Amino acid sequence: MASILSSNIVFIIFFILSLLHLSSAARKLADSDQQQLQFQYHKGPLLTGKISINLIWYGQFKPSQRTIVSDFITSFSAATAAKPSVSTWWKSTDKYYRFINSNNPTFTLGTQILDDKYSLGKSLTEKQIVQLASKGAHNGAVVNVVLTSADVAVEGFCSSRCGTHGSTVGVHKSAYIWVGNSVTQCPGQCAWPFHQPMYGPQSPPLVAPNNDVGLDGMVINLASLLAGTATNPFGNGFFQGPKEAPLEAASACSGVYGKGAYPGYAGALLVDPTSGASYNANGVNGRKYLLPALFDPATSACSTLV
Repeated sequence: MASILSSNIVFIIFFILSLLHLSSAARKLADSDQQQLQFQYHKGPLLTGKISINLIWYGQFKPSQRTIVSDFITSFSAATAAKPSVSTWWKSTDKYYRFINSNNPTFTLGTQILDDKYSLGKSLTEKQIVQLASKGAHNGAVVNVVLTSADVAVEGFCSSRCGTHGSTVGVHKSAYIWVGNSVTQCPGQCAWPFHQPMYGPQSPPLVAPNNDVGLDGMVINLASLLAGTATNPFGNGFFQGPKEAPLEAASACSGVYGKGAYPGYAGALLVDPTSGASYNANGVNGRKYLLPALFDPATSACSTLV
């Protein structure tokens, strides 16, 4: 009997030691994963100062659609908007700038250019996107944003991206962004969660805050790309992973909009009692928007507005 009891005690001690070892190993693995999520600063410049956001509208957009985006840009510097606000969301990029003892940029709405005659056709290459971006100013203190309508196909659109950002070469380097309206081409990919997802866990789509699935989806992607452009404008700022396909301030938190988010679930969001629309940020003129979580370099976690 004593020997059975002794064997049991030895087994229990061995079991506890094994659990402690597994727990320690799990902590080490978690620490390793956390280190992999650390953003690196690659010593390049970030956007600072007052930056004009020029909007280049390519294709057919209603005036009401253009206002959704222009109000969004104006909201960046609108400190009086109800909280949580677009300006509050943007202020969270401060943490990247503190790292280099600088201040994040102030975005203001610049020039709007209309190309509703499809000057380059309805099927665009990456080179033609850059060509369209060149319609905006090139003094360095600008970001030229090309927005393509729902009937325009762009190289790589839907198959691998919903938009992109880059920079022009020359004496005055300037950043540019392209975002496409996905409403007829791939809303499940580029306008989720306002449309049924194309792949993965299926959940009912949310009501778009501006009652336009395509444009509300464009705002999400534009917000993500503006954060990436500010903190990694020329490919040598803040990012993790390969330079050719970097994870940036917002793209590192893809699909996360509120607390408790997981694949197929955007997270706990605010809901407008009248329209039933889901949002997490207020803007000018009573606008509401859904904005992506941003990667917090101080905590190595995705930070949400709500």
